[in-house]
Amino acid sequence: MSKYFLTTAIDYSNGDPHLGQAMEKIGADCIARYRRLRGDDVHFLMGMDEHSQSVVQAAEDNGVDPQVWVDRMAERFADFWARLHCSHDDWIRTTEPRHARSVQALLSRIQEHNPDDLFLGEYEGLYCIGCEEFKQDSQIVDGHCGEHPTLELKETKEANHFFRLSRYGDRLLALITSGEFSVEPAIRRNEVLRLIESGLQDISISRSRFPWGIPFPGDPDHTVYVWFDALINYLSGTGFPDPGYDKLWPADLHIIGKGISRFHCVIWPAMLMAAEMPLPKQVWAHGYVQWEGTKMSKTAGTGVSLGSAIERHGPDPLRYFLMREIGFESDGNFTWDRFDERYKADLADGLGNLASRVLAMLGKYRDGRVSDAPADTTLDASGSEVMARYQALMDDLDLRGGAEAAWSLVSAGNLFVAQTAPWALAKAGQDAELDSALTSLARCLYRLAVLVSPFMPEKSDELWSALGQEGTAAAARWQDLAKPPVIGAQTTKGAALFPKTNTA
Repeated sequence: MSKYFLTTAIDYSNGDPHLGQAMEKIGADCIARYRRLRGDDVHFLMGMDEHSQSVVQAAEDNGVDPQVWVDRMAERFADFWARLHCSHDDWIRTTEPRHARSVQALLSRIQEHNPDDLFLGEYEGLYCIGCEEFKQDSQIVDGHCGEHPTLELKETKEANHFFRLSRYGDRLLALITSGEFSVEPAIRRNEVLRLIESGLQDISISRSRFPWGIPFPGDPDHTVYVWFDALINYLSGTGFPDPGYDKLWPADLHIIGKGISRFHCVIWPAMLMAAEMPLPKQVWAHGYVQWEGTKMSKTAGTGVSLGSAIERHGPDPLRYFLMREIGFESDGNFTWDRFDERYKADLADGLGNLASRVLAMLGKYRDGRVSDAPADTTLDASGSEVMARYQALMDDLDLRGGAEAAWSLVSAGNLFVAQTAPWALAKAGQDAELDSALTSLARCLYRLAVLVSPFMPEKSDELWSALGQEGTAAAARWQDLAKPPVIGAQTTKGAALFPKTNTA
């Protein structure tokens, strides 16, 4: 069993989660569930970034202490991710003592191994409170931050502790180019390489007279800069610096949004190199969910609320829609019309219809019992081909492709029903042919329950139970998909997996 340590970006505690953040968590959860299916020992980390200036502002606006505010937000975020069936193994908050210990320990390691990489200096520049970052000229568009065009950049000048990022440009180029430090997809890797080639500047890693944060070691007048603090959460989740943290570290995969690739693909690996620690194996920077062509954003107030999106058709259909329609690489638009269309075509009329018809025929013609008749070679071959394609795509983190592969088996199953017409076989008394068709379709549904489980864990379990299987689809053995153990199973036809609604 191989270790697989997977993380998502931790979210600012300055307002409710939005659809873009949900897409990241759902995508990472799909990967975690798929890796568990394949037998990996998965450790999936999510959490909250609580030491930002925007958090202090949100707390002031709501008339509460920052700690009260972040406690409230942590509960709010955790509730949303539970509603969306996220299966994380740990929940890290940057206000936790274990995280403060990790931050202090990493800075101490840098001071020990490369003391010249930390120095005092004065910084003057334009600061974006939305990004919690001093902006370089290349990041400013028409006088505004490219990520938060509705916010005013603030001219800031202060004495800070600095990190000598400029020292690590050549090493980063070599590591990324060779693939030893993998940055994906290729479009993001090329962006990061161009950024490094343009020259790296030393960065401020503390804020003076800003009490909401982790004290900078040896300088009580400074707190650790929020992004330097936040990145270290990935180590905090391993137990660093306590013995045994290296059972998880290095991370196998960081899932992030493309807007923070500079922090994760440049600053974070440089920090680790300065501390003489292993780098994460891979960073995947996904695109954005857009609403009418605009990035979903709490700051700008654009887009539909996450709560209303969940309530539209339920959490599992939303999970499926985001992965199938938006994907996990480029930007994509969310619209109610497309959500409704996908629900009707792919779920209600696709998988739901196939399951309903097969289970109904098993009940009507065989009292729900799956016979030991030989399976149809054509449908079985389709299932085997889909499994291989699905595995290759999911291994490559192509979640849209994985969903498409699974739904090609839905299409094959529905086509098989139309071509074999089990009702006609029953009427003609062709019992052997009818048993073969129904066994083949039961095997098809077994495979689908497992393949669909990373995307729709709740609905896949409903189908799993209807097929007379024990436990959950997620606990199935991957090798059983080659010959689904459905013979003798007592199936039942319950309520529709995806009921027709007024909107679909």
